[in-house]
Amino acid sequence: MTQRDDHDIAAVTFDHDDDTVVVIIGSGAGGGTLADELTAKGVNCVLLEAGPRIENSEFQNDEHWANDTLLWENAREGSGDRPTVGIPTWMVKAVGGCTIHWVSNSPRFQPHEFKTRTTYGAIGGANVLDWPLCYADMDPFYSRAEYKMGVAMTHGLPPMRPTNLSKIMIAGARRLGYTKVHAGRVAINQTPRDGRNACDEIGFCQQGCRSGAKWSTLYSEIPRAEATGRLELRTNCMALQIHHDAAGRASGVLYADKAGAQHFQKARIVCVACNTIQTTRLLLNSASARFPDGLANSSGALGRHYMTHTEGGVIGVFDRSVNWHRGRVGAGTVEDEAPNDPRRGFIGGYYMLAFFTGLPAYAGSLTPGAWGRSYAGWLERYAYTAGMYIVGEDLAQPGNRVTLHATKKDQYGLPIPCFVLNDHPNDMALRQHALKRATALWEAIGARRTREWLSIPNGHNLGTCRMSEKPADGVVNTWGRTHDLPNVFISDGSQFTSSAACNPTLTIVALAIRQAGYIAEAMRRNDI
Repeated sequence: MTQRDDHDIAAVTFDHDDDTVVVIIGSGAGGGTLADELTAKGVNCVLLEAGPRIENSEFQNDEHWANDTLLWENAREGSGDRPTVGIPTWMVKAVGGCTIHWVSNSPRFQPHEFKTRTTYGAIGGANVLDWPLCYADMDPFYSRAEYKMGVAMTHGLPPMRPTNLSKIMIAGARRLGYTKVHAGRVAINQTPRDGRNACDEIGFCQQGCRSGAKWSTLYSEIPRAEATGRLELRTNCMALQIHHDAAGRASGVLYADKAGAQHFQKARIVCVACNTIQTTRLLLNSASARFPDGLANSSGALGRHYMTHTEGGVIGVFDRSVNWHRGRVGAGTVEDEAPNDPRRGFIGGYYMLAFFTGLPAYAGSLTPGAWGRSYAGWLERYAYTAGMYIVGEDLAQPGNRVTLHATKKDQYGLPIPCFVLNDHPNDMALRQHALKRATALWEAIGARRTREWLSIPNGHNLGTCRMSEKPADGVVNTWGRTHDLPNVFISDGSQFTSSAACNPTLTIVALAIRQAGYIAEAMRRNDI
């Protein structure tokens, strides 16, 4: 282990033959948090990130720049009947992962959402399963995650200041009789906190937060982990395969650096947090004679039960200007429809989120390829527009899955990933109910015109390495530890057994905090 100076931090480098380190793949909500938590507990870590390190001072308030610079553009193919399946699945290829791009909505799971099979029963065409943990198990870790991230309306932090869009949404919601309405349970600073600045309210949240007010592992967890002298961050390093020894334990990770040269980093433990599509692909591409169907896939569940949330959107146009683009992208939340109420004609629930996009993305989301007077009219009323985005429960279906392409390969000779996403009838019923209620909300506050909106698909990629009590039902146990390999952990949204109705980042962070405690203690006892 040698010392070097990088970003004014006394960083370390670990030898490739050092088999005492924990190798973490991916630096987003799961991987970045895990690195912070483990190094604080005295554990040496190597963090592999496929993209570059772009500091928040380098971000540009430009949608095209962000798309060209930040997004994961490696080849993949999608199919299915989801409204957004033909639009690129949002992932960020840079240090911080999707915590650079996310809007920062941070609700908790509801207790029943950890026990979906118990609550919903068997559902035809779906494979709902209880998590091998419950809300009481997660409660202390949710609290720690909220404090770490600085989530508004928790730990004495005040509600966010309403924006113009918030005020309209809140007023419309109250006219419909909704009561659980607020300007956003978001991980954004209103005043400086934890070394991060206050929000500038300039609306480029998804292009990277220049002020650093929005929580991201890029400038919170990762620098803190580096400062311990126990983390080596290797950027532009693409994980290709996880190798194992004759006993079936992971021995390390094969990866390619920026120049394309391949290296093998030995490891005591491997934690995978590449975002669902790439996590699944990595495990499938790590197939061997012992694991012919992919690493940790003895159940056949690897890649199955892919969930992204049921989504949709409604815009309303008003006689007076809204200027919805002034302020935070995620401007408020209606929570009243989140509880499970089968009387509505579906199981599960959904959140309605006040939401806007910049003009370039808005133009592309109305009717792709459209032209003419009607289309121009919608664009001309941009400043008079308000947007609502729907996030709802997405049922786990075995046929919704991530696989490897039969013929297409990447520059390293490995198959590219494919995914299939089809709606379940419950998803469609939930979506239609949500769109009607969102339309009614805008009309209740005076919208002259409304229309459904093909809003940008979320990056909530979940479920392909689901948690299960029984090894036959899933890929990992209650700690995210794979059933098949004792020293391989899944540390991102892939481990979700159900999607719940809410945005997943807070739960990913809470699970990473919980997992880090388990790993550190198991290492201390020499159980791993």
